[in-house]
Amino acid sequence: MPRQLPAPVRLGLAMVAGLALAVQSRITGTMGLRLGDGLAAALVSFGAGLLLMVVLALGTRGGRAGMAALRGGLARRELPRWYLVAGAVGAAVVFAQGVTVGTVGVALFTIALVAGQTVSGLLVDRMGFAAGGRKRLTAPRLAGSVLTMGAVVWAVSARFTALGPWGLSLLLLPLLAGLFYGFQQAMNGRIAAAAGTPLTATLTNFAAGTVVLLAAWLARLPFAPPAHALPHEWWLYCAGPLGVVVVFLSSALVRRIGVLLLGLGAVAGQLVGSLLLDLAFPTPATAVGTATVLGTALTLFAVLVAAAPWRRNPAPAHLPPVRASTARR
Repeated sequence: MPRQLPAPVRLGLAMVAGLALAVQSRITGTMGLRLGDGLAAALVSFGAGLLLMVVLALGTRGGRAGMAALRGGLARRELPRWYLVAGAVGAAVVFAQGVTVGTVGVALFTIALVAGQTVSGLLVDRMGFAAGGRKRLTAPRLAGSVLTMGAVVWAVSARFTALGPWGLSLLLLPLLAGLFYGFQQAMNGRIAAAAGTPLTATLTNFAAGTVVLLAAWLARLPFAPPAHALPHEWWLYCAGPLGVVVVFLSSALVRRIGVLLLGLGAVAGQLVGSLLLDLAFPTPATAVGTATVLGTALTLFAVLVAAAPWRRNPAPAHLPPVRASTARR
């Protein structure tokens, strides 16, 4: 991705990634309902994405060069090998989509995911896991995290009775997946930097995720009822390509704008997309109430509060000049 792209364009692309994630969530959730198996729906999504990425990575000169560069970086130990399992986090997100969206809706799924992403961003920032290095844990970031968690409770409170204990427990899945999401973005960004192209990071992401999901599905197969037949609607198989868009844009942007600014744009896209989907295409189990809308708005505001210091770090204080006598000591 060209470095000369202005910051608003990069932020807009991050919003596109978030919007694609919201649409992917609805499709995977619908597939999970059709199959009667959220894990099988996640496997179909990742399998379709992996097939597309194999074609792009092996069929393009940049993709082949990226794989060669990644092998060289791993051989020289410039990149830890365990970074290649970053796709397992993506598998957890897609699994959460397939299991929860059909019950709680895209909006509540996104709010829970956003809460995890916000906390994850703070951790990545504090630990210096991303390429930008360690950053201070400031009061605005802590305030944004607290506001986000409060917004999640508020948004869900209107549906406490409707969801029941099982529905509420399902929200823990996207929350936990979101907690690891920032680390996945940082790892994918470093893979893309080592390979010289986001195509390689996207391929390794889908390869690792597919392996994890396939192993889980095979392990559960003898103990679970068989899934329903695959549906015929073509659009139910678009979740994988949409996931490719999410991972590709995230891998390309995280090196340019950082984990938290990327998260801010993606969250904005998710919130807008999920609410529009729940309003335009409501499911029988989903109803967008006032608390959901206001909770979503408060979540977006909280993310803005938490992410603002990431966008503009204060300049380091100037130290007083060192006297010559002091310098000679």
